[in-house]
Amino acid sequence: MARPANRSVLLGGAILGVVVAVGLLAPVLATSDPSVIDPAARNRKPGAERTVRGDDGRPRGVRHWMGTDSLGRDVYSRVVYGARVSLVVGVTVALVSAAAGLVIGLIAGYVRALDGVVMRVMDGLMAIPGILLAIGLVSLSRAGLRSVILAIVIPEVPRVVRLVRSLVLSIREEPYVEAAVALGARTPALLRRHVVPNTLAPLIVQATFVCASAILLEAILSFLGVGIPPETPTWGNIMAEGRALFRVFPHNILFPGIFLAVTVLAVNMLGDGLRDQLDPRVSRRL
Repeated sequence: MARPANRSVLLGGAILGVVVAVGLLAPVLATSDPSVIDPAARNRKPGAERTVRGDDGRPRGVRHWMGTDSLGRDVYSRVVYGARVSLVVGVTVALVSAAAGLVIGLIAGYVRALDGVVMRVMDGLMAIPGILLAIGLVSLSRAGLRSVILAIVIPEVPRVVRLVRSLVLSIREEPYVEAAVALGARTPALLRRHVVPNTLAPLIVQATFVCASAILLEAILSFLGVGIPPETPTWGNIMAEGRALFRVFPHNILFPGIFLAVTVLAVNMLGDGLRDQLDPRVSRRL
C-alpha cells in the first residue's frame, strides 16, 4: 500500500513550483526591462502608475506593482528575474555538492587507508565559517555566476561527505554486503549495486537543505557586494541597493526579502517532508 503524501512535501513543493514558474515565465510576467534606468521614475511607491511612450510612439500606462528603486528600475520586474538566479544557484550547488560529496564520502567510508586523510581535509574546511570561506573564494576571481556557485559548493561539500561516510560505515557492516564480498563481488560493483542505492534517500534530503543554504549564501554575497554583479538582478542585489533608503522606501528590501524567505522556507519544508517520507523508521511512527 502506497504511503500518503506528506503535507510538508505537498505544500513545500507547491510553493517551490510557483517560484520556479515565476522564474521561467519572467519575460512574460515582467512589466518592463529590469535593467532599464529611468531617473524620472526614481523611488516610486508600490502601485504607482506613470505614462510612457511605447515602441509605436503612443502613450501607455505602466504600473509599478512593487515600486521602483533609486535608479528608477521596476522592483517587481527585478524580483521576478531574480528568481532565476536564486534557483539556478540553489539547484546547481545542490547537484554538484551531492555528486562530489557522494564520491568523496564513498572513498572515505569504504577505503580505510584514505579515511583519515580525507576527513582531516573536510574537518579543515568545516572549521572555516561557510560565508567567510565563500567571500575569500569569490575575492580570488572575477565576480560572476560561476565563481559564486564554486565558492558556495566548496563549503557545502564537507557536510555531504560526512553524511555519506557515516552511511557507508554502517552499510558496509550489513549482512548482504558481507555476503557479496564473500561471493567475490568487486569493489566498484559492490558500491554501485549495494552501497550507493542505500545512500540516495538521505542524500536527496541533504541536497534540499544544501539548496536552501545556497540560496541564502548567494543573497548574502550579493548583499555584501562580492557576489553577482549589480547589473544582474538578484534578490540580494535588490536588497543591497535599497538599504540606504530603507527607512523612507522599505519596499526595495521588503519584497525581495519576502520572496527569499518564502523560497527558503519552501525548500526546507520539502526537505523535512522528504525526510519523513523516505525514512521508514519515521514513517512507522507517523
